[in-house]
Amino acid sequence: MATVDATTETGKAAAPPAPAGNFSGADLSLRALLFAATLSGLVLLVTAKQTEIIPIALLPRLTFGPNDAKFQDSPALIYLLVALCVTCLYSLLTAVSSLRFVAGSVSTTKKLFLLLVLDVLYAAIMASATGSAGGVAWIGLKGNSHTRWNKICNIYGKFCRHIGGSAVVSLIASIILVLLAILNAYSLYHRSR
Repeated sequence: MATVDATTETGKAAAPPAPAGNFSGADLSLRALLFAATLSGLVLLVTAKQTEIIPIALLPRLTFGPNDAKFQDSPALIYLLVALCVTCLYSLLTAVSSLRFVAGSVSTTKKLFLLLVLDVLYAAIMASATGSAGGVAWIGLKGNSHTRWNKICNIYGKFCRHIGGSAVVSLIASIILVLLAILNAYSLYHRSR
């Protein structure tokens, strides 16, 4: 069997094709999207504050002073804030490392494995924080008649919209982290072949 040498029209050897497992551009794009999602979730959560004067139902003319609804009043929302802060910083740091991969320095298998483990860890943190904040948001929206917890979203509408928006964006961030983990796992799989 004869071998054919791959050359260009000028007679120089053609560059070998890029490996199919190199997803540096997709990785960088997803990390930039993750940064944008976590930052917008942070802004929504931090600005979740509303003050209302609530009348007593038995005496319509009797009112209390202003009542505040703040995210700091719920441990689940504080947990979401911490998870968003940490994940936002993580996405920024890993986006910088992805820029180095795109710029031409070859990523090692150890770095890919470390990114895979960290992406899975942060996906779990974001998913648990999103779930706990979503539970609080649901109670605020619907209430719970069995425990006599009244819904508050009919009074604090702006507050609830901010909390709900932050929970939705946090869910999107969790999905992005899962996609990054899948991408890194596929890249590792491709390198091992």
